[in-house]
Amino acid sequence: MYKNYNMNQITLPMDLEVLIPENDISITIHNLVESIPNTVFENFRTNQGASSYHPKMMLKILLCAYSQSIFSGRKIEALLHDSIRMKWLAQEHTPSYRTINRFRVHPQMAALLQSAFIQFRVQLESNGLIDSDAIFIDGTKIEANANKYTFVFRKNIDCYESQLLEKSKKKYHELVDTNIIPEIERESDTPLTAEEIAVIHAELTEVETSHTQDIKRTTDVVARREIRKKRSEIRRSKKAFKDYLERRLVYQKQRTLIGERNSYSKTDTDATFMRMKEDHMQNGQLKAGYNLQIATNQQYVLGYDIFWNPTDTRTLDPFLYTMAHTFEHLPQYIVADAGYGSESNYECIADKYERQALIPYNTYHREQKRKFKSDEMHPNHWPYDELDDYYICPNNRRLYLNHHTTQTDKYGHQRVYKIYESESCEDCPLMTLCKSSTSSRPKQIRKNMNLEYFKAQANKLLSSPEGRRRYAQRKIDVETTFGNLKANLGFTRMSVRGKDAVRNELGIALMAVNLRKLTCQSANFKIKTKKTA
Repeated sequence: MYKNYNMNQITLPMDLEVLIPENDISITIHNLVESIPNTVFENFRTNQGASSYHPKMMLKILLCAYSQSIFSGRKIEALLHDSIRMKWLAQEHTPSYRTINRFRVHPQMAALLQSAFIQFRVQLESNGLIDSDAIFIDGTKIEANANKYTFVFRKNIDCYESQLLEKSKKKYHELVDTNIIPEIERESDTPLTAEEIAVIHAELTEVETSHTQDIKRTTDVVARREIRKKRSEIRRSKKAFKDYLERRLVYQKQRTLIGERNSYSKTDTDATFMRMKEDHMQNGQLKAGYNLQIATNQQYVLGYDIFWNPTDTRTLDPFLYTMAHTFEHLPQYIVADAGYGSESNYECIADKYERQALIPYNTYHREQKRKFKSDEMHPNHWPYDELDDYYICPNNRRLYLNHHTTQTDKYGHQRVYKIYESESCEDCPLMTLCKSSTSSRPKQIRKNMNLEYFKAQANKLLSSPEGRRRYAQRKIDVETTFGNLKANLGFTRMSVRGKDAVRNELGIALMAVNLRKLTCQSANFKIKTKKTA
Protein backbone atom coordinates (compact mmCIF):
# COMPACT_ATOMS: atom_id res chain seq x y z
CA MET A 1 0.00 0.00 0.00
CA TYR A 2 1.36 3.44 -0.98
CA LYS A 3 0.80 6.84 0.55
CA ASN A 4 -1.52 9.10 -1.41
CA TYR A 5 0.28 10.58 -4.44
CA ASN A 6 -1.78 12.30 -7.14
CA MET A 7 -0.34 15.17 -9.21
CA ASN A 8 -3.58 15.62 -11.17
CA GLN A 9 -5.63 16.80 -8.21
CA ILE A 10 -5.96 20.56 -7.73
CA THR A 11 -4.86 21.81 -4.28
CA LEU A 12 -5.33 25.20 -2.68
CA PRO A 13 -2.27 27.40 -2.03
CA MET A 14 -0.82 26.88 1.44
CA ASP A 15 1.00 29.32 3.69
CA LEU A 16 4.64 28.24 3.53
CA GLU A 17 5.19 29.11 7.19
CA VAL A 18 3.42 25.91 8.29
CA LEU A 19 6.12 23.92 6.45
CA ILE A 20 8.97 25.62 8.35
CA PRO A 21 10.12 23.73 11.49
CA GLU A 22 10.00 25.64 14.75
CA ASN A 23 13.78 25.57 15.27
CA ASP A 24 14.71 26.25 11.63
CA ILE A 25 17.45 28.74 10.81
CA SER A 26 15.03 30.80 8.70
CA ILE A 27 13.07 31.60 11.89
CA THR A 28 16.27 32.83 13.56
CA ILE A 29 17.10 34.98 10.51
CA HIS A 30 13.59 36.41 10.42
CA ASN A 31 13.64 37.34 14.12
CA LEU A 32 17.06 39.01 13.86
CA VAL A 33 16.25 41.15 10.83
CA GLU A 34 12.89 42.19 12.26
CA SER A 35 14.64 43.38 15.44
CA ILE A 36 16.73 45.91 13.50
CA PRO A 37 15.27 49.45 13.82
CA ASN A 38 13.26 50.59 10.82
CA THR A 39 15.26 53.82 10.63
CA VAL A 40 18.25 51.83 9.36
CA PHE A 41 16.26 50.60 6.35
CA GLU A 42 15.04 54.10 5.47
CA ASN A 43 18.45 54.87 3.94
CA PHE A 44 17.69 52.38 1.15
CA ARG A 45 14.50 54.19 0.13
CA THR A 46 14.48 55.98 -3.23
CA ASN A 47 11.80 58.20 -4.73
CA GLN A 48 12.77 57.63 -8.34
CA GLY A 49 12.10 54.78 -10.76
CA ALA A 50 10.10 51.65 -10.13
CA SER A 51 9.43 50.30 -6.65
CA SER A 52 12.29 48.28 -5.19
CA TYR A 53 12.41 45.16 -3.06
CA HIS A 54 12.34 45.77 0.68
CA PRO A 55 15.85 45.69 2.19
CA LYS A 56 14.56 43.48 5.01
CA MET A 57 13.65 40.80 2.49
CA MET A 58 16.95 41.17 0.63
CA LEU A 59 18.98 40.86 3.84
CA LYS A 60 17.01 37.79 4.91
CA ILE A 61 17.58 35.91 1.67
CA LEU A 62 21.28 36.80 1.67
CA LEU A 63 21.75 35.54 5.23
CA CYS A 64 19.76 32.39 4.48
CA ALA A 65 21.72 31.65 1.30
CA TYR A 66 25.10 32.22 2.97
CA SER A 67 24.07 30.00 5.87
CA GLN A 68 23.51 27.23 3.27
CA SER A 69 26.99 27.87 1.75
CA ILE A 70 25.52 29.52 -1.34
CA PHE A 71 27.53 32.64 -2.26
CA SER A 72 26.90 33.11 -6.00
CA GLY A 73 24.25 35.60 -7.08
CA ARG A 74 22.94 33.25 -9.77
CA LYS A 75 22.72 30.33 -7.33
CA ILE A 76 20.90 32.51 -4.81
CA GLU A 77 18.40 33.43 -7.53
CA ALA A 78 17.89 29.73 -8.33
CA LEU A 79 17.45 28.97 -4.62
CA LEU A 80 14.52 31.40 -4.51
CA HIS A 81 12.64 29.07 -6.85
CA ASP A 82 13.58 25.82 -5.10
CA SER A 83 13.95 26.36 -1.34
CA ILE A 84 10.90 26.55 0.94
CA ARG A 85 12.94 28.64 3.39
CA MET A 86 13.84 31.17 0.70
CA LYS A 87 10.30 31.27 -0.66
CA TRP A 88 8.91 32.01 2.79
CA LEU A 89 11.53 34.65 3.63
CA ALA A 90 11.04 36.33 0.21
CA GLN A 91 7.25 35.82 0.28
CA GLU A 92 7.35 34.41 -3.25
CA HIS A 93 9.36 37.38 -4.61
CA THR A 94 12.13 36.43 -7.04
CA PRO A 95 14.72 39.20 -7.40
CA SER A 96 17.28 38.61 -10.13
CA TYR A 97 20.94 37.88 -9.49
CA ARG A 98 21.80 41.42 -10.61
CA THR A 99 19.52 42.85 -7.93
CA ILE A 100 21.03 40.54 -5.33
CA ASN A 101 24.60 41.47 -6.31
CA ARG A 102 23.80 45.18 -6.30
CA PHE A 103 22.26 44.96 -2.85
CA ARG A 104 25.22 43.29 -1.15
CA VAL A 105 27.58 46.01 -2.43
CA HIS A 106 25.13 48.84 -1.65
CA PRO A 107 26.80 51.83 0.11
CA GLN A 108 24.29 51.58 2.99
CA MET A 109 24.99 47.89 3.53
CA ALA A 110 27.79 48.61 6.01
CA ALA A 111 25.46 50.54 8.34
CA LEU A 112 22.84 47.79 8.06
CA LEU A 113 25.33 45.07 9.00
CA GLN A 114 26.64 47.21 11.84
CA SER A 115 23.13 47.49 13.28
CA ALA A 116 22.58 43.75 12.78
CA PHE A 117 25.70 42.85 14.75
CA ILE A 118 24.79 45.25 17.55
CA GLN A 119 21.27 43.86 17.81
CA PHE A 120 22.58 40.31 17.72
CA ARG A 121 25.03 41.02 20.56
CA VAL A 122 22.30 42.66 22.65
CA GLN A 123 20.11 39.58 22.22
CA LEU A 124 22.98 37.29 23.22
CA GLU A 125 23.69 39.35 26.34
CA SER A 126 20.02 39.47 27.36
CA ASN A 127 19.80 35.66 27.09
CA GLY A 128 23.07 35.12 28.96
CA LEU A 129 24.75 33.37 26.01
CA ILE A 130 27.97 35.44 26.09
CA ASP A 131 30.18 37.09 28.70
CA SER A 132 30.20 40.86 28.51
CA ASP A 133 33.59 41.39 30.16
CA ALA A 134 36.01 39.96 27.52
CA ILE A 135 36.57 39.61 23.79
CA PHE A 136 38.93 37.22 22.02
CA ILE A 137 40.77 38.65 19.01
CA ASP A 138 42.56 36.87 16.21
CA GLY A 139 43.05 37.13 12.46
CA THR A 140 43.03 34.96 9.37
CA LYS A 141 43.67 35.51 5.67
CA ILE A 142 40.83 35.32 3.17
CA GLU A 143 41.64 34.94 -0.52
CA ALA A 144 40.43 37.81 -2.70
CA ASN A 145 38.43 37.49 -5.90
CA ALA A 146 41.51 38.20 -8.00
CA ASN A 147 43.62 36.41 -10.58
CA LYS A 148 46.77 34.69 -9.33
CA TYR A 149 49.44 36.33 -11.49
CA THR A 150 48.27 39.95 -11.49
CA PHE A 151 50.67 41.19 -8.82
CA VAL A 152 52.36 44.58 -8.74
CA PHE A 153 55.24 44.87 -6.24
CA ARG A 154 56.70 48.06 -4.83
CA LYS A 155 60.27 46.86 -5.44
CA ASN A 156 59.54 46.37 -9.13
CA ILE A 157 58.03 49.85 -9.40
CA ASP A 158 61.12 51.36 -7.75
CA CYS A 159 63.50 49.39 -9.96
CA TYR A 160 61.80 50.03 -13.32
CA GLU A 161 61.00 53.66 -12.59
CA SER A 162 64.61 54.43 -11.63
CA GLN A 163 65.78 52.88 -14.91
CA LEU A 164 63.22 54.92 -16.81
CA LEU A 165 64.28 58.16 -15.14
CA GLU A 166 67.94 57.48 -15.89
CA LYS A 167 67.24 56.71 -19.56
CA SER A 168 65.01 59.74 -20.08
CA LYS A 169 67.49 62.08 -18.41
CA LYS A 170 70.38 60.74 -20.50
CA LYS A 171 68.37 61.02 -23.72
CA TYR A 172 67.34 64.58 -22.90
CA HIS A 173 70.93 65.70 -22.38
CA GLU A 174 71.92 64.10 -25.69
CA LEU A 175 69.22 66.07 -27.50
CA VAL A 176 70.29 69.30 -25.84
CA ASP A 177 74.00 68.73 -26.53
CA THR A 178 73.31 68.11 -30.23
CA ASN A 179 71.15 71.27 -30.41
CA ILE A 180 68.10 69.32 -31.54
CA ILE A 181 65.87 70.89 -28.87
CA PRO A 182 66.46 73.88 -26.60
CA GLU A 183 67.16 73.39 -22.92
CA ILE A 184 64.04 73.69 -20.75
CA GLU A 185 63.97 75.49 -17.41
CA ARG A 186 64.46 72.88 -14.70
CA GLU A 187 66.82 71.82 -11.92
CA SER A 188 69.68 69.98 -13.56
CA ASP A 189 70.13 67.20 -10.99
CA THR A 190 66.49 66.20 -10.53
CA PRO A 191 64.76 63.48 -12.62
CA LEU A 192 62.43 64.52 -15.42
CA THR A 193 58.82 64.89 -14.34
CA ALA A 194 55.87 63.77 -16.46
CA GLU A 195 55.16 67.41 -17.40
CA GLU A 196 58.77 67.96 -18.52
CA ILE A 197 58.72 64.77 -20.60
CA ALA A 198 55.53 66.02 -22.25
CA VAL A 199 57.24 69.35 -23.05
CA ILE A 200 60.22 67.53 -24.62
CA HIS A 201 57.82 65.41 -26.69
CA ALA A 202 56.10 68.59 -27.94
CA GLU A 203 59.48 70.15 -28.85
CA LEU A 204 60.42 67.05 -30.85
CA THR A 205 57.06 67.21 -32.66
CA GLU A 206 57.80 70.78 -33.73
CA VAL A 207 61.28 69.79 -34.95
CA GLU A 208 59.77 66.89 -36.92
CA THR A 209 57.23 69.20 -38.52
CA SER A 210 59.99 71.64 -39.46
CA HIS A 211 62.01 68.85 -41.14
CA THR A 212 58.93 67.70 -43.07
CA GLN A 213 58.40 71.20 -44.42
CA ASP A 214 62.09 71.43 -45.40
CA ILE A 215 61.77 68.18 -47.37
CA LYS A 216 58.82 69.57 -49.28
CA ARG A 217 60.70 72.78 -50.15
CA THR A 218 63.96 71.06 -51.17
CA THR A 219 64.38 69.68 -54.69
CA ASP A 220 67.95 68.42 -54.36
CA VAL A 221 67.96 64.62 -53.91
CA VAL A 222 71.05 64.46 -51.69
CA ALA A 223 69.78 67.23 -49.40
CA ARG A 224 66.39 65.58 -49.12
CA ARG A 225 68.06 62.30 -48.13
CA GLU A 226 70.04 64.02 -45.38
CA ILE A 227 66.93 65.75 -44.01
CA ARG A 228 64.99 62.47 -44.03
CA LYS A 229 67.81 60.85 -42.09
CA LYS A 230 67.62 63.58 -39.43
CA ARG A 231 63.82 63.31 -39.33
CA SER A 232 64.09 59.54 -38.73
CA GLU A 233 66.30 60.18 -35.72
CA ILE A 234 63.83 62.76 -34.43
CA ARG A 235 60.95 60.29 -34.83
CA ARG A 236 62.85 57.63 -32.90
CA SER A 237 63.50 60.09 -30.09
CA LYS A 238 59.89 61.24 -30.21
CA LYS A 239 58.66 57.64 -29.94
CA ALA A 240 61.03 57.01 -27.04
CA PHE A 241 59.77 60.04 -25.09
CA LYS A 242 56.16 59.04 -25.78
CA ASP A 243 56.95 55.67 -24.24
CA TYR A 244 58.72 57.40 -21.30
CA LEU A 245 55.65 59.55 -20.68
CA GLU A 246 53.21 56.63 -20.78
CA ARG A 247 55.33 54.52 -18.45
CA ARG A 248 55.91 57.42 -16.06
CA LEU A 249 52.15 57.96 -15.78
CA VAL A 250 51.63 54.23 -15.24
CA TYR A 251 54.16 54.20 -12.39
CA GLN A 252 52.54 57.24 -10.81
CA LYS A 253 49.15 55.53 -10.91
CA GLN A 254 50.63 52.36 -9.44
CA ARG A 255 52.19 54.30 -6.57
CA THR A 256 48.83 55.91 -5.84
CA LEU A 257 47.13 52.51 -5.77
CA ILE A 258 49.77 50.76 -3.69
CA GLY A 259 49.84 53.42 -0.96
CA GLU A 260 51.79 52.11 2.04
CA ARG A 261 51.56 48.49 0.92
CA ASN A 262 54.26 46.38 -0.71
CA SER A 263 52.00 44.85 -3.38
CA TYR A 264 48.51 44.84 -4.87
CA SER A 265 46.51 42.93 -7.46
CA LYS A 266 45.52 44.39 -10.80
CA THR A 267 42.07 42.76 -10.73
CA ASP A 268 41.31 43.80 -7.12
CA THR A 269 43.49 46.79 -6.35
CA ASP A 270 42.50 46.79 -2.66
CA ALA A 271 43.85 43.25 -2.16
CA THR A 272 47.44 42.59 -1.05
CA PHE A 273 49.50 39.53 -1.87
CA MET A 274 50.02 37.33 1.19
CA ARG A 275 51.13 33.81 2.03
CA MET A 276 48.09 31.63 2.59
CA LYS A 277 47.81 28.38 4.54
CA GLU A 278 45.73 26.99 1.67
CA ASP A 279 48.67 26.49 -0.69
CA HIS A 280 47.53 24.08 -3.42
CA MET A 281 50.94 24.04 -5.14
CA GLN A 282 52.91 23.63 -1.87
CA ASN A 283 55.49 26.19 -2.95
CA GLY A 284 54.71 29.15 -0.72
CA GLN A 285 53.05 31.00 -3.56
CA LEU A 286 51.64 34.43 -2.78
CA LYS A 287 47.93 35.03 -3.26
CA ALA A 288 45.90 38.23 -3.25
CA GLY A 289 43.91 38.43 -0.04
CA TYR A 290 42.72 40.36 2.99
CA ASN A 291 43.63 40.07 6.66
CA LEU A 292 40.34 39.46 8.49
CA GLN A 293 40.28 40.40 12.19
CA ILE A 294 37.40 39.25 14.40
CA ALA A 295 36.38 39.63 18.04
CA THR A 296 34.47 36.71 19.53
CA ASN A 297 32.92 35.51 22.74
CA GLN A 298 31.54 32.00 23.25
CA GLN A 299 32.31 31.41 19.53
CA TYR A 300 29.99 34.23 18.42
CA VAL A 301 31.49 36.97 16.24
CA LEU A 302 30.81 40.36 17.83
CA GLY A 303 32.82 42.54 15.45
CA TYR A 304 35.15 42.35 12.46
CA ASP A 305 37.29 44.40 10.10
CA ILE A 306 39.74 43.83 7.24
CA PHE A 307 43.29 45.11 6.76
CA TRP A 308 45.92 45.02 4.00
CA ASN A 309 48.95 44.11 6.13
CA PRO A 310 49.50 40.35 6.51
CA THR A 311 50.76 40.48 10.13
CA ASP A 312 48.46 41.00 13.11
CA THR A 313 50.67 43.30 15.20
CA ARG A 314 49.73 46.57 13.48
CA THR A 315 46.02 45.76 13.24
CA LEU A 316 45.13 45.82 16.94
CA ASP A 317 44.85 49.59 17.45
CA PRO A 318 42.58 50.30 14.45
CA PHE A 319 40.54 47.17 15.16
CA LEU A 320 39.90 48.21 18.76
CA TYR A 321 38.78 51.59 17.42
CA THR A 322 36.33 49.76 15.13
CA MET A 323 35.02 47.71 18.03
CA ALA A 324 34.54 50.78 20.23
CA HIS A 325 32.97 53.13 17.69
CA THR A 326 31.39 50.92 15.03
CA PHE A 327 30.17 47.91 17.02
CA GLU A 328 29.95 49.81 20.34
CA HIS A 329 31.49 47.00 22.39
CA LEU A 330 34.89 47.09 24.06
CA PRO A 331 34.87 45.13 27.35
CA GLN A 332 37.40 45.17 30.15
CA TYR A 333 39.62 42.29 28.99
CA ILE A 334 41.27 42.14 25.57
CA VAL A 335 42.51 38.60 24.94
CA ALA A 336 44.80 37.77 22.00
CA ASP A 337 47.79 35.60 21.15
CA ALA A 338 51.50 36.50 21.21
CA GLY A 339 51.33 37.94 17.69
CA TYR A 340 49.74 41.06 19.19
CA GLY A 341 52.20 41.37 22.11
CA SER A 342 54.16 44.52 21.32
CA GLU A 343 55.00 47.61 23.32
CA SER A 344 52.79 49.86 21.18
CA ASN A 345 49.81 47.51 21.60
CA TYR A 346 50.24 47.31 25.37
CA GLU A 347 50.38 51.12 25.53
CA CYS A 348 47.33 51.41 23.29
CA ILE A 349 45.18 49.11 25.44
CA ALA A 350 46.29 50.57 28.77
CA ASP A 351 46.51 54.28 27.98
CA LYS A 352 44.22 54.89 25.02
CA TYR A 353 41.36 52.51 25.83
CA GLU A 354 41.99 51.94 29.57
CA ARG A 355 41.48 48.19 29.31
CA GLN A 356 43.45 45.17 30.52
CA ALA A 357 45.46 43.14 28.04
CA LEU A 358 45.59 39.36 28.38
CA ILE A 359 48.22 39.15 25.64
CA PRO A 360 51.51 37.28 26.06
CA TYR A 361 54.69 38.83 24.70
CA ASN A 362 56.74 37.00 22.09
CA THR A 363 58.99 35.20 24.59
CA TYR A 364 56.35 34.48 27.24
CA HIS A 365 55.80 30.81 26.42
CA ARG A 366 59.54 30.13 26.20
CA GLU A 367 60.07 31.74 29.59
CA GLN A 368 57.58 29.35 31.19
CA LYS A 369 59.72 26.32 30.35
CA ARG A 370 62.02 24.70 32.92
CA LYS A 371 65.07 25.08 30.69
CA PHE A 372 64.71 28.85 30.59
CA LYS A 373 64.01 29.19 34.31
CA SER A 374 67.16 27.24 35.16
CA ASP A 375 69.38 29.25 32.76
CA GLU A 376 71.57 31.37 35.04
CA MET A 377 73.35 33.00 32.10
CA HIS A 378 70.24 34.80 30.88
CA PRO A 379 70.27 38.49 31.92
CA ASN A 380 66.65 38.23 33.13
CA HIS A 381 67.89 36.09 36.02
CA TRP A 382 70.74 38.35 37.10
CA PRO A 383 70.38 40.24 40.40
CA TYR A 384 69.52 43.93 40.05
CA ASP A 385 70.34 46.74 42.48
CA GLU A 386 67.61 49.36 42.21
CA LEU A 387 69.40 51.92 44.38
CA ASP A 388 72.63 52.11 42.36
CA ASP A 389 71.07 50.86 39.10
CA TYR A 390 73.34 47.98 38.12
CA TYR A 391 73.16 44.25 37.38
CA ILE A 392 75.42 41.50 38.70
CA CYS A 393 76.49 38.74 36.33
CA PRO A 394 77.06 35.10 37.45
CA ASN A 395 80.78 35.89 37.86
CA ASN A 396 79.91 38.66 40.37
CA ARG A 397 80.88 41.48 38.00
CA ARG A 398 78.73 44.56 37.86
CA LEU A 399 77.10 46.02 34.78
CA TYR A 400 76.47 49.74 35.34
CA LEU A 401 74.26 52.03 33.30
CA ASN A 402 76.37 53.31 30.40
CA HIS A 403 73.97 55.43 28.34
CA HIS A 404 70.46 55.76 26.96
CA THR A 405 69.47 55.25 23.33
CA THR A 406 66.28 55.78 21.36
CA GLN A 407 65.15 53.77 18.35
CA THR A 408 62.26 54.66 16.05
CA ASP A 409 60.72 51.97 13.87
CA LYS A 410 59.27 52.53 10.38
CA TYR A 411 55.82 53.13 11.88
CA GLY A 412 57.05 56.04 14.02
CA HIS A 413 56.99 54.29 17.41
CA GLN A 414 59.90 55.25 19.67
CA ARG A 415 61.59 52.83 22.06
CA VAL A 416 63.92 54.07 24.80
CA TYR A 417 66.65 51.64 25.89
CA LYS A 418 69.01 51.70 28.86
CA ILE A 419 72.41 50.24 27.97
CA TYR A 420 74.28 48.51 30.81
CA GLU A 421 77.96 47.63 30.39
CA SER A 422 80.27 45.42 32.42
CA GLU A 423 83.30 46.82 34.15
CA SER A 424 85.52 44.23 32.51
CA CYS A 425 85.18 40.78 30.95
CA GLU A 426 88.89 39.91 30.86
CA ASP A 427 89.88 36.47 32.12
CA CYS A 428 86.24 35.59 32.77
CA PRO A 429 85.77 31.79 32.78
CA LEU A 430 82.12 32.20 31.74
CA MET A 431 82.83 34.34 28.68
CA THR A 432 82.02 31.61 26.15
CA LEU A 433 78.67 31.00 27.84
CA CYS A 434 77.85 34.67 28.33
CA LYS A 435 78.87 36.22 24.99
CA SER A 436 78.26 35.06 21.48
CA SER A 437 81.65 36.43 20.33
CA THR A 438 85.11 35.99 21.83
CA SER A 439 86.08 39.67 21.59
CA SER A 440 87.43 41.46 24.64
CA ARG A 441 84.69 44.08 24.47
CA PRO A 442 82.79 44.30 27.79
CA LYS A 443 79.40 42.61 28.02
CA GLN A 444 76.42 44.86 27.28
CA ILE A 445 72.73 44.34 27.92
CA ARG A 446 69.93 46.70 26.99
CA LYS A 447 66.63 47.12 28.75
CA ASN A 448 63.43 48.74 27.53
CA MET A 449 61.96 49.68 30.89
CA ASN A 450 58.59 50.61 29.44
CA LEU A 451 58.28 47.22 27.78
CA GLU A 452 59.58 45.47 30.89
CA TYR A 453 56.77 47.09 32.89
CA PHE A 454 54.12 45.85 30.45
CA LYS A 455 55.72 42.39 30.34
CA ALA A 456 55.54 42.19 34.12
CA GLN A 457 51.88 43.20 34.05
CA ALA A 458 51.11 40.64 31.35
CA ASN A 459 52.99 37.94 33.25
CA LYS A 460 51.05 38.74 36.41
CA LEU A 461 47.66 38.63 34.69
CA LEU A 462 48.40 35.48 32.69
CA SER A 463 49.76 33.67 35.75
CA SER A 464 46.60 34.23 37.81
CA PRO A 465 43.92 31.48 37.76
CA GLU A 466 41.39 33.79 36.12
CA GLY A 467 43.92 34.91 33.53
CA ARG A 468 44.91 31.35 32.67
CA ARG A 469 41.26 30.38 32.29
CA ARG A 470 40.47 33.28 29.99
CA TYR A 471 43.55 32.80 27.83
CA ALA A 472 42.89 29.07 27.52
CA GLN A 473 39.40 29.94 26.29
CA ARG A 474 40.89 31.99 23.43
CA LYS A 475 41.92 29.00 21.32
CA ILE A 476 38.56 27.32 21.75
CA ASP A 477 36.74 30.54 20.97
CA VAL A 478 38.50 32.08 17.99
CA GLU A 479 39.95 29.07 16.20
CA THR A 480 36.60 27.27 16.28
CA THR A 481 34.97 30.31 14.71
CA PHE A 482 37.48 30.33 11.85
CA GLY A 483 36.86 26.61 11.40
CA ASN A 484 33.12 27.23 11.19
CA LEU A 485 33.67 29.95 8.61
CA LYS A 486 36.15 28.17 6.35
CA ALA A 487 35.52 24.46 6.81
CA ASN A 488 31.88 24.15 7.79
CA LEU A 489 30.47 27.11 5.87
CA GLY A 490 33.00 26.69 3.05
CA PHE A 491 33.75 30.41 2.80
CA THR A 492 37.39 30.55 1.67
CA ARG A 493 37.32 33.03 -1.21
CA MET A 494 35.58 36.32 -1.83
CA SER A 495 32.84 36.75 -4.43
CA VAL A 496 33.17 40.54 -4.74
CA ARG A 497 36.01 43.02 -5.31
CA GLY A 498 36.95 46.20 -3.52
CA LYS A 499 37.55 46.80 0.19
CA ASP A 500 34.06 48.09 1.01
CA ALA A 501 32.30 45.29 -0.88
CA VAL A 502 34.61 42.69 0.70
CA ARG A 503 33.88 44.04 4.19
CA ASN A 504 30.15 43.79 3.53
CA GLU A 505 30.33 40.23 2.24
CA LEU A 506 32.46 39.12 5.20
CA GLY A 507 29.86 40.67 7.50
CA ILE A 508 27.14 38.58 5.83
CA ALA A 509 29.24 35.40 6.05
CA LEU A 510 30.17 35.95 9.71
CA MET A 511 26.58 36.69 10.63
CA ALA A 512 25.57 33.48 8.87
CA VAL A 513 28.06 31.62 11.08
CA ASN A 514 26.51 33.26 14.15
CA LEU A 515 22.98 32.34 13.10
CA ARG A 516 23.92 28.72 12.41
CA LYS A 517 25.45 28.40 15.87
CA LEU A 518 22.53 30.16 17.59
CA THR A 519 20.01 27.92 15.83
CA CYS A 520 21.91 24.79 16.83
CA GLN A 521 22.35 26.00 20.40
CA SER A 522 18.65 26.91 20.71
CA ALA A 523 17.59 23.47 19.44
CA ASN A 524 19.91 21.70 21.90
CA PHE A 525 18.68 23.88 24.75
CA LYS A 526 15.05 23.00 24.04
CA ILE A 527 15.86 19.28 23.83
CA LYS A 528 17.67 19.40 27.17
CA THR A 529 14.78 21.28 28.74
CA LYS A 530 12.27 18.65 27.61
CA LYS A 531 14.40 15.80 28.95
CA THR A 532 14.84 17.35 32.40
CA ALA A 533 11.18 18.39 32.75
